[in-house]
Amino acid sequence: MKDDKSMRYGWTIGALAERAGCRVETVRYYERAGLMPVPPRTAGGHRSYGGDHVKRLTFVRRARELGFTIEEVRELLVLADNGDYTCADVRAATLRHRAGVKRKLADLRRLDRALGNLADRCAGDNGRDCAIFDALFDAGARRWIGR
Repeated sequence: MKDDKSMRYGWTIGALAERAGCRVETVRYYERAGLMPVPPRTAGGHRSYGGDHVKRLTFVRRARELGFTIEEVRELLVLADNGDYTCADVRAATLRHRAGVKRKLADLRRLDRALGNLADRCAGDNGRDCAIFDALFDAGARRWIGR
């Protein structure tokens, strides 16, 4: 049985990825982006990961799943790493991100309406006269596409 210390460090990048539920390429990407700390190396030069890496990688993955950009995740990690934050700071960052999500949703609703307008103008038959293509090629079509 491994002792407590060996359970904290000594994992390969593959073991870290498995524990965090992601791919090895994801770990490497986050390392290159500066979101993951440089792990210690074994005598053979291999990276050696531990529980702190799993915790941080889980944080990064969850933040990314919520749509935070790499830069936004980096800002959150700076707050967490420095320990010089309040819940109000974290909440403010979350609300800024949420405002961006709401803007994107509004844009998606506009796109949905525009696509609906295009589809409504199309007969959908077997002919080659296509109102959708006409609109896409027509510089003046913006007025009824909805943009």
